[in-house]
Amino acid sequence: MDILTLTLLLLAAVLISSVIDQVVPKVSLPLIQIALGVLIALLAAGSVNIDFDPEIFLVIFIAPILYDEAKSADKRSLWKEIRPIISLAVGLVVVTALAIGFTVHWIIPSIPLAAAFALGAALGPTDAVTVASLSSEIHIPDRQKNLLKGEYLINDASGIVSFQFALAAATTGTFSLLNATAEFFIEFFGGLLFGAVLGIALSWIGRKVRDIGIENTTFHVLLDLFTPLIIYLVSDTCHVSGIIAVVTAGLIHIVQPHLIGPSISRMNIVSSSVWRTLTFALNGIVFVLLGTQLPGAMRDTWDDVTISNWLLILYILLITAILLGLRFVWVLAMDAFRARRAEKRPFTKADAKLSLVTTLSGAKGTVTLSILFTIPVFLTYSPVSYFPQRDLIIFLACGVILCTLLLSNFVIPLLVPRQKDKQSTIDEKNHQVEVTMEIIRMVVEDLTAHQTAENRRETQEVIRSYNARLERIKESNDIEDEPSVELRLRVLEWEREKCLEMLQANEVSARAADQYLERLDHVTRLLKRNQEGISSVRGITTRVVGTLKRAARTIYNELYDFDTANTTEQVRRIQLATTQVAIDKLRLEVAASRVPTEIASELLVEYQRLRQSMMQQSPSMTRVLGREGASINEVRRFGLNRELEHIQEMYEEGELSRSAATHMRNNVYLMRMDLEDQI
Repeated sequence: MDILTLTLLLLAAVLISSVIDQVVPKVSLPLIQIALGVLIALLAAGSVNIDFDPEIFLVIFIAPILYDEAKSADKRSLWKEIRPIISLAVGLVVVTALAIGFTVHWIIPSIPLAAAFALGAALGPTDAVTVASLSSEIHIPDRQKNLLKGEYLINDASGIVSFQFALAAATTGTFSLLNATAEFFIEFFGGLLFGAVLGIALSWIGRKVRDIGIENTTFHVLLDLFTPLIIYLVSDTCHVSGIIAVVTAGLIHIVQPHLIGPSISRMNIVSSSVWRTLTFALNGIVFVLLGTQLPGAMRDTWDDVTISNWLLILYILLITAILLGLRFVWVLAMDAFRARRAEKRPFTKADAKLSLVTTLSGAKGTVTLSILFTIPVFLTYSPVSYFPQRDLIIFLACGVILCTLLLSNFVIPLLVPRQKDKQSTIDEKNHQVEVTMEIIRMVVEDLTAHQTAENRRETQEVIRSYNARLERIKESNDIEDEPSVELRLRVLEWEREKCLEMLQANEVSARAADQYLERLDHVTRLLKRNQEGISSVRGITTRVVGTLKRAARTIYNELYDFDTANTTEQVRRIQLATTQVAIDKLRLEVAASRVPTEIASELLVEYQRLRQSMMQQSPSMTRVLGREGASINEVRRFGLNRELEHIQEMYEEGELSRSAATHMRNNVYLMRMDLEDQI
């Protein structure tokens, strides 16, 4: 089968799997994709042959997947569970590689020890897609979920590095423990260094390009997409671990400071959509590829008369038992130590049950299969010799992958409750209300990020409509508004700082600045009066001092003749400058989501309308209606499309049930139909 036909079939299978996953949620997505791959292989009558160059396969599939996982990781959760994560991701991977390596070489002597170690190292990494699929269907406690996420992020790198060392020993026929240890440290720490330096350098290039005024979203998204490829290729060329470098760069992307602003928000929206689609396609293609290779790999090994088929099944079950048994003992000891030492309590049966859930959740998948495809057909030191038992190694790995996927899909739901059984009807309803409000807030953030000078009026109108929807939801569910006093006080403080800055730079007169500061002080007193109470000692003192200051200022102005017109113009200039500062910083608040979006966006719209009224003459009603009618529907359509995307994201993350997501989509469809009827 030619590469173009195969590529189209793989993409079609991934597309179909996304539909089947919505219809059959009880079967995990990887199993669906494997089944579709098997179907493709059967229809192609065994003509699907994969012969990737190992380096190309790692660059195309592994590097982008690992970079995106590292980039989107929760650094707080990762750091909180860093010790058990390192224990699982490094210690358990090494022990697993050794245990399976010695066992496989012992029961199948035809597989060299180094090749057996490579098989054990390849079976070390867990699969991210499987964890995500489990999280959407069943309730995994937060600690276990964070543990699994941190583990599959780091053990991908440790497993691949271990596999590469074992494979090098198997293909070259030479191995020195001293040289291997030294080379391991060079590759590992060199990868850390290169990943950090290159990650910071590429991020610096992106910021510099933005500083010179290039806010092109396409450029910055493409730079983000090329980052893992560039880092891997440069690191590999310098003989350090490209995988470690890519993961390090992704983590550096988390911990380094980020700029926040409308253009950054627009870029993040596009980038997250592109990465979500790309990683879904890459993960799906690898699982479909697994399915296409299963019939051929199993047929060749199954038809091998030198080994019994029942013995092959026994080998797969034995390797799976060793893999999961060793993992269970490791996790059990780790959780018992945590319970007794850190939490000062006895280890219970419930803890052991969670340890079993963590064990079975460590299914194998994308990375395991990807690196196994990199096993060469021929040995380096003997070009005429085939790699010993390559088909058998892939066969055993495929069998273990299937066993772990089946166990995680069908056994874990028996151990822990499903999402719908976790909460009562009331709690589920409250949760749905919270998710609905969160979706609307995200749409408001998206609208704020896409606001420009040309569509400001229309965007403000659509934002107000979404804020009104939030208010209706709060009223119908008796949800109290969070007070906006603190944010308003912060905005007044920003205005005060800008006014003093203009005064120090001699841009305005002292009298103009004094008048504007007095106005800010007056508003501040009104806001604080609501907080402190009208009869508080501090409130009374503040009002008395303010009254005395205003009286003194009035007398002073009466004694000296000032240019009132000039002062008024300067006050207007101060207000224009301070409102612009307030608008800029409120945009950051909306993008950063540090306060409720509806509060920040409402205040932002208020300041934008104030500044607009100060800068422009009032346009005619015909001009306003004509301009609004031409583009407000486009802004509304954009908001509804973003709402649909956020509903799908919440559904995929398990925050919404299928029925709730369908109901919310139907509501959006009705609003969109109503919008189209108005055009």
